[in-house]
Amino acid sequence: MTDPRMLGRFESSTDGTRHIFPLSVYWEDTDAGGIVYYANYLKFTERARTDMLRGLAINQQAMMVEEGANFVVRACEIEYLRPARMEDELEVVTTVTDLRGASLHMRQDINRGEERLVETKVRVACLDTEGRPQRLSSAINEKFNAILGNSALRAKTLAREE
Repeated sequence: MTDPRMLGRFESSTDGTRHIFPLSVYWEDTDAGGIVYYANYLKFTERARTDMLRGLAINQQAMMVEEGANFVVRACEIEYLRPARMEDELEVVTTVTDLRGASLHMRQDINRGEERLVETKVRVACLDTEGRPQRLSSAINEKFNAILGNSALRAKTLAREE
């Protein structure tokens, strides 16, 4: 199921399965004061989403070529709670919270140990080659349903499948 390039791991939680992506803060990630530059947190979450897709055996390049479909960020809400600094060891925790026909919603938190530094809510859309919404294929839909982070939605999905 996983791509050998995957750096993160999946863990079960009370909210479903979440993806944990480890990262280190390097000099290039910081400003002159050694604090992570605000826009770099979005890069961290993007890397974590890509790693999660690899872990779900979703090849984005093949998806574009074979299905004419591409994932794009449609909306992102971010709240900065505490700064990360050079040399910090962080984790991006990604939970899929909602799955729709052509989009999915995720929560991505960036933590330093038990301390939450950043909270994000991200809506990702699936678009065709013309930039119009395209329904997720049944194979991709099944992979996301397997890790869906909301038990009520998971139960609804399972009921539809039966």
